[in-house]
Amino acid sequence: MLQTKAGTIAGTIYETLSANADGLTFKAIKKATKLTEKDFLLGLGWLLREDKVSVAESGEEKDPYLYKLK
Repeated sequence: MLQTKAGTIAGTIYETLSANADGLTFKAIKKATKLTEKDFLLGLGWLLREDKVSVAESGEEKDPYLYKLK
């Protein structure tokens, strides 16, 4: 059941990122998807494991990472 939830959340994050080619920060993804931090991290972990997302520095102090689809 947790795998199904993780896959569903990953799909939500993936769709959000696919609409934003320049990538999004953690806060921007949370705002767009209305996910909790716990769920966001679960979905992000899934996408990272599947090598679907890259992470770069955003240059912002409070939200330092930018997530993009590969």
